[in-house]
This record gives sequence, C-alpha cells and structure tokens, in this order.
Amino acid sequence: MKQWTKRIGYGVGDLGCNLVFSTMASYLMFFYTDVFGITAAAAGTLMLVTKIIDALTDTGMGILVDRTNTKWGQGRPYFIIGALPFAIFTVMTFIVPDFSMNGKLVWAYVTYTLLCTAYTVVNIPLNTIVPRLTSDLHERNWLVSTRMICALIGTALVMSITMPLVEFFGQGDTQKGFLITMTLYGILAMILFVYTFMSTKEVIPPSIQPGKSSIKEDLKGLTGQTFIFLILNFLYFALFVIRNTTVIYYFTYNLGRTDWLTFVGLFGILSGLPMLFLLPWLQKLMPKKNVLLLSTAIFIVGDLMIYFGKSSAVLLVAGLAVTGLGIYGIFGTTFAIQPDVIDYSEYKKKRSISGMIAAFQGFFVKGSMGLASAFIGLLLSMGGYVPNATQTPTALQFIEISFIWTPLVLCALIIVTTLFYKLDGQRKEMSKELERRRELTEQNVVNL
Repeated sequence: MKQWTKRIGYGVGDLGCNLVFSTMASYLMFFYTDVFGITAAAAGTLMLVTKIIDALTDTGMGILVDRTNTKWGQGRPYFIIGALPFAIFTVMTFIVPDFSMNGKLVWAYVTYTLLCTAYTVVNIPLNTIVPRLTSDLHERNWLVSTRMICALIGTALVMSITMPLVEFFGQGDTQKGFLITMTLYGILAMILFVYTFMSTKEVIPPSIQPGKSSIKEDLKGLTGQTFIFLILNFLYFALFVIRNTTVIYYFTYNLGRTDWLTFVGLFGILSGLPMLFLLPWLQKLMPKKNVLLLSTAIFIVGDLMIYFGKSSAVLLVAGLAVTGLGIYGIFGTTFAIQPDVIDYSEYKKKRSISGMIAAFQGFFVKGSMGLASAFIGLLLSMGGYVPNATQTPTALQFIEISFIWTPLVLCALIIVTTLFYKLDGQRKEMSKELERRRELTEQNVVNL
C-alpha cells in the first residue's frame, strides 16, 4: 500500500502539470485570438518569444536543483514552493483586462511568461526526483509508468471536458467560462502538487554532495548516453506533435471522416493506457532498449494499418489502437531511461547533475515541438493546402506525407538512435558502485 501511495503521489504531480499544460497546448492560441482579442500573428510571436525565455528558465531551474540541499531533499521542496504561484499565474493568464491593445499584449507576455516559469519550478524537479525516491529498478519503472498514466489522464480530461466546462460556466460568456474553468484547474493542480510533496520522500542521496562544482564542471558530467537520451526525447516529441497536429487534416481531407474527429482525438490518447500498465513488466522481462525497439515497431505496424485500411473502419480503428500502444510505449520507456542516464553521470563522471540533465531535456523537447510545428506548416504550404476547401491531389499527397510517412521516418531515426543506448548492460554495476560511494559519503559525514 505504501508503494502505491508513493507511486500515485509522484504520478499526480504530472496530472497537475498536464491540466494546465495540455490546455495551453490545445486552447491557448484560440483563447488569445478569439477571446483575449489579439491577432494570430501577435499570439504566434508571443509563443515564440516565451519559448525562448522558457528555455533559459529551464536551464536556470536545473542548475538550482543541482545546488539545492535541504532536509526535504533536492527536488521535493519545489512542489510546495511552486504550487501557489502556479495556481495564481494560471488564473492571471486567463484574465482579459480592460486595456488597450498594447496593454493587453504586455499583460499576455507577463502572465504567460510567469505561468511558464511556475510550470518549470514544479516540472523540472518532477523530472529529476525518481533516482532519489528509490534505488529499486523495478520500482523506478513503476513510478515512471504511473506518472505517464496520470499525464495521459490529465490530457484526456482536458480534451474531453474543457470546452463543456467553458460553456457551462460561461453561459454564452466565453471569457467568464475560461476564467472559471482555469481557476478550477489551477486550484486542483496546486492541491495535487502539495499531495506530491506529502506522499514522496527523497531517501536515496546523490553519491556526490550537491553544490560543490561550477557550471562548467557540471557540463563535463554530460555523457554520450545523455545525448542519446536527449535525441530520443527530441525525436519522440517531434513524432507526438506531428501525429497529433496532422490527424485532423488526414481524417478531414484524405478520408472525409470529420464525424470521427472527436472519437479519434480521445481514442488516440486512451488507446495507449494498456501499454503504460504493461511497461513495468516488459521492462522487467527485457532490456529497456528492446522495449523501446518493440514499441517503435508496434507504432510502425499501426501506421501502415491506417494507410492500407483507408476504406475499412475496422482497420482504421485497429490501426489507431496499435499506434496508440506504440507511441505511449516509446513515451514511457524514454522517460524510464532518464534515471539511468542520471545515475550514469554520477557513476562515470562523478557528477550529480540531475537538474542539468532535466534542463537540457526541456530544451530539446521544446525545440522539437517548435520545429515539428514549423515543419508541418512548411509541408502543408508546399502542397498548396487551402483551409476549408476541396484540396488538390498534391495537397492531399503532402497531408499524407505529414501524417503517414513523416512519422515512419522519425520511427526509423528512433530505432537507429536506440541502437547506441548501452546502459542496460551496465545497470547492475552502476547500482553496486553508487551504493558503495553513498555509504562512504555517509561515513565521512558522520566522521565530520
């Protein structure tokens, strides 16, 4: 029972993050243009500028976590520190002030930047804390899978209830509806972060005492395996963004199934749930490298089923289910690799740099999402896509390239990158050596 308290306590932290993150990803552009009242160009520029600022705050937060040493641990205190600001800035971002257009732009830049910063304060520690919660490898896999399940639930909730809540609370006033809905999300997220703090405990100290090295020295702690991990994150999130961005185009124009869009959106999310429950057992049965290769192969099979099943509803649904299993298998296993990469820096380079690794991860993820979105825009433009019109054969071909063939290329790159991952074979030796070093560190502290 204690194990599940810890697993759920850790996992719901990402549920709190995703209540707001998924809303921003899905609805913030619409909110800014259709409710807040700024142009699409201004909103797009805002997103770009804040992403650059976000990358800098990620780096700063990672460095700060590595230099934190409290009785509550390195990462855990930030769940409490960030909880209330996260709720406040969520609400402020969705307030529409009675300002001039320039005043509104300033308000949007300030509030969204503050919200992204508050998100960083709680999310970076969430990415770094697993190696500090347990040294048991199977339990680490369960923690990561529970987190992924909670993140998926958060995304599914946002996709299914956000607009109905906006309509219910707004009663025709979309401004009011968004404000009340996001206030509820912000308060719930704050409560979940507090629960994460209360139900977790950092019991595995780093083998190297934090705060004893310069940033330059910490950068030397990044290993080749760190960069394999970062590249996998880059490729996975590009796959995720491209697939989720283009599904509406493919089903609307290539298949003519607009009536399927709501179903496809939710089914695409929930179909991955069984894989997240299976991952801890799969990762116990075989090396993580093999699980990642298997998940990628599953996605490829599902992708081809969708392509060849254009005229069959059964094959389309089956293909969606199989790609859901594959993409969340890649997702969960990529995150399960992170604790091993963090340990490897301690083992190989004698550097405790979990925060820096998480910061680089955030940078690669955000860069990937931005570039993937730009790439889709480029492909659609090259094909001559025209919104809300009958598409030319060339436009349909480029939509198909975006939805079917680009993900297959990304899967091939994931497979090639995965072949260079080698920590499965060193895991036992790493655990043994790090435990020896921790015992020596504890003895030295007692002797002092």
